[in-house]
Amino acid sequence: SGAGDPKPDFYDASRNPEFFEGVLPRRLVAFFIDAFLVVGPIVILALFIFIFGLVTLGLGWLLFWVLSPLFVVWAIVYVGATLGSPHSATIGMRMVDLEMRTWYGGKMYFLLAAVHVIFFWVSISFLTPFILLVAFFNRQHRLLHDFCTGTVVVNNERRAAALKRP
Repeated sequence: SGAGDPKPDFYDASRNPEFFEGVLPRRLVAFFIDAFLVVGPIVILALFIFIFGLVTLGLGWLLFWVLSPLFVVWAIVYVGATLGSPHSATIGMRMVDLEMRTWYGGKMYFLLAAVHVIFFWVSISFLTPFILLVAFFNRQHRLLHDFCTGTVVVNNERRAAALKRP
């Protein structure tokens, strides 16, 4: 471990509260921005298929089956590419000054980001809204799928520095 590597206690909420201040509400805003960016292109494609079906007298509507698998692939690629980027944040998270890190402070990578979103879908499918309640019972405000993947959402360095108390 190098001298500049983050340490396991780096994201300790009692030692570094500036990394967690206001994270939950901004995480919710980021979720809605990202949901729009994931669902938006699928809705546009659905409209295209609908119009194509009208032009082809219903034949084009056979393409509607493509939407479900394409949605899953697009969502995983979007989250994997953005969350797994050097920013360690989706577009929505960047807009509200958040980033996701491993529990020991490391940056995200594509595979971990993809697994995180899959855990999110599975957990929210079976446990809604209980995965959200977990955030109120831990100092880092981690959700169930964050624990399962060893990740934590924090304020980015710039915002944390601005919030740091002397």
